[in-house]
Amino acid sequence: MVTGDSFVSSNSSAQPGPDDLGAEAVAPVDPAARPVRRSFTAAYRARVVAEYEAAPHGQKAAVLRREGLYQSQIRAWTEARDAVNREAATPRRAHRATSSGAGTNDAARLRAENQRLTRELAKSQAVVEIMGKLQGLLDTISESTATPTPSKPR
Repeated sequence: MVTGDSFVSSNSSAQPGPDDLGAEAVAPVDPAARPVRRSFTAAYRARVVAEYEAAPHGQKAAVLRREGLYQSQIRAWTEARDAVNREAATPRRAHRATSSGAGTNDAARLRAENQRLTRELAKSQAVVEIMGKLQGLLDTISESTATPTPSKPR
């Protein structure tokens, strides 16, 4: 039979059958194969972000569609770029183990934490005391209501 420009035999089948002993065994293709996560180079990210920012208002979505990206990716890449630029712009100071200003802040912070922990300890001790009294009360109630059951032979 003739179809278009190609010849197709009506006797041949597209699926190999049990008669095809000489055919090579082909491993079945998993239709739900795990997708591979895309990774992007820094140069690609910079180029796409620059192109996205330079695009006029109506053309930004076209850049995203063409590259197969989401606006959230562009936003994250832009924020990362800006964070790197901010770090590069701020001069680094030498590390000092103790500084005069940090000592007073540390002392105030430690005092506040000590007060908070003291209050928490007082609450915990009060709870333990109440639980002890409750246990004693429950023991007293159970002793007063406990009556021996007479055993009668039947």
